[in-house]
Amino acid sequence: MTDPVTLDGEGSIGEFDEKRAENAVRELLIAVGEDPDREGLRETPGRVARAYKEIFAGLWQQPEDVLTTTFDLGHDEMVLVKDIEVFSTCEHHLVPFRGVAHVGYIPSTSGKITGLSKLARLVDVYARRPQVQERLTTQIADSLMGILEPRGVIVVIECEHMCMSMRGIRKPGAKTITSAVRGQLRDAATRNEAMSLIMAD
Repeated sequence: MTDPVTLDGEGSIGEFDEKRAENAVRELLIAVGEDPDREGLRETPGRVARAYKEIFAGLWQQPEDVLTTTFDLGHDEMVLVKDIEVFSTCEHHLVPFRGVAHVGYIPSTSGKITGLSKLARLVDVYARRPQVQERLTTQIADSLMGILEPRGVIVVIECEHMCMSMRGIRKPGAKTITSAVRGQLRDAATRNEAMSLIMAD
C-alpha cells in the first residue's frame, strides 16, 4: 500500500481496492434481484471496478501535479479558457453530472502563467472524484489562487445532473450554474468583462 493521500482537509484515502469494488458491485446486483452469474453480468463487477478506478482517478491526484509548469511571459491581461468539458459523479447518488467549465485568471504582476491545457487538467483533477458542483467550482478557484498566485480568478460551471434528469424530479435538460470569483475579478467591471467573454459565441 502507498501512503494515503490527504484530500484538502476532508480526510484521506488509500489505494484503489479493485477486488473490494468488484465484490461490492456483485452484492449490489444481488440486492436488486439480478443474477451476477448470468452471461450478460458475469464480467460486469470487474468492468465496473475498472471504470470506477478511471472515473475517480482525481482522488489520487493533486492540483500541484498539473500546475507544475509555469511561464514568466509578462502577460498581465485576463487568460480565459471556455467550454472545458466536465464529467463528474454526484456524491449523493453516484450518478454522473456533465457540462462545461469556464476558467479564467488575471496573472500576477510578474506575468506568471500556466499552459492552457493545464487549466483543463486542473478541472479533471477535481471532477474525477465523488463531487458536488458547488465544491468543484470552489476547489478549482482556490487551487488556482493558491498555486499561481494570480491577481484574480473566475470559475463558472454549467452542468446537467443525472440525479435530477433520470430519477427524483425527472427534469432532463435543467442546468445548474455555479461560480466562484476571487481577487480583482470581484470588481464589478472586471467581472462583467469576464462574463461577457464567457457568454460570447
